[in-house]
This record gives sequence, C-alpha cells and structure tokens, in this order.
Amino acid sequence: MQGLTGLAHRRDFIRTAARWAAGMLLAAPLVARADAGGKTLLVVGDSLSAEYGLARGTGWVALLQQRLNQRHIPVNVVNASISGDTTAGGQARLPALLKAHRPAIVVIELGGNDALRGLDLAATQANLAAMTQAAQQAGAKVVIAGMQVPPNYGADYARQFAALFGQVAQAQHAALVPFLLKGIADRPDALALFQSDGIHPVAAAHPAILNNVWTALAPLLPKPRS
Repeated sequence: MQGLTGLAHRRDFIRTAARWAAGMLLAAPLVARADAGGKTLLVVGDSLSAEYGLARGTGWVALLQQRLNQRHIPVNVVNASISGDTTAGGQARLPALLKAHRPAIVVIELGGNDALRGLDLAATQANLAAMTQAAQQAGAKVVIAGMQVPPNYGADYARQFAALFGQVAQAQHAALVPFLLKGIADRPDALALFQSDGIHPVAAAHPAILNNVWTALAPLLPKPRS
C-alpha cells in the first residue's frame, strides 16, 4: 500500500504478502445485532473487513453496527467478507448476496488481494464496475473502499492501482473511500498499528478505519429514529 512505504522498507513485503495469501481464513457472512425493521447494509470485503486475526466484534464492520445502534440509525449490517477474496470472487458471490439480503447500501472493500497476486488492473477495475452496477440495479447505493500498494510493486502499477477505485466510483456515481487505511498505514508509527504480518491492522486501528468509511457512508444513511 502506497502509505505503507515505511513498512515496506522495514519488512520484506513480498514475504509477508505470500504468508497472507497462503494463510487466509474463510469467514461466513455475519449479521450484526439487528435493528428490527431497519434497512440492510451489506459489506462485501476481504480480510480487512472479515476480522482476520482479531477477536470477534472488534473489527470496523462490527464497530459500524455499534455506531448505528448508538445513533438510532435503523440499519442492519451484514458482513459477507471473506479473507483472501478478490474482486472476481466478490463479483461471483454478489448476485446471491443481493437476492438473499436485498440491501439498501453495499460497501465494496475488495482489490487488495488482486494486487498481492499481481492480477491485471483492467480486470480488477472491470470487476469493481460490474459489482457496483449489479448492486445499483438491485436498488442499492454503493460505497467503494479504495486501497493502495507499496512502491516496490512498481511506481506505475501502484499509481494505477490507487487510481482505479476513484475511476470506478466516478464512472458509476458511487461513493468513495479514497484510502481505507488512511491515518493508519501512512503514520510514522504505522508498524505498531499492524499485526505481526505487517499487513493486517490490529484492533486498535479499526476505529480509524470506521471513521474513514463513515465519511463516505454517512450521507447515504437514513435519518435516526426519534
């Protein structure tokens, strides 16, 4: 991730990336504590949203449901994130998820694993666009969470990868989180905010992730109940 330049210099990113890809855990869709009668918000992501390496209930998606409940916003969060998933995997899973949950809002947090595997950027962009279009055609508003890669992937690749999320969001009229790990991966003390693999944020970093998502998400939410 471009903001992880300091981490990349201090650790062998390729080695840790390989451990990440090889050691992914599968996570079944989770429905957070529901607000009866509320609308559904569906999160389709990878390990950054699937609480990889964290105690259950401490990731940003669980914190999102807590914030919604505290603010009396009638939205039920369904976390359909799977560690190790790619944009192709998300695109394949999305139709069944849309049919099952009929979400009013879909947050797409995918693409990091595409970069780790060196997949074609045009395919990643096309997959994200197809997911966004499918969600919108099903009546959902969409939030796209942007990601970055460190420059050791090549400056041109890193630049194009970081830009494609915004390009999809603009073309599809979707909301955008420019960089999911802003304020975490780009800090001078970033290493302290990541697990031992140097890639997955610790629980203490997830409130900041939630704040990054909230900025784009809040305008799409229904009004709080009185």
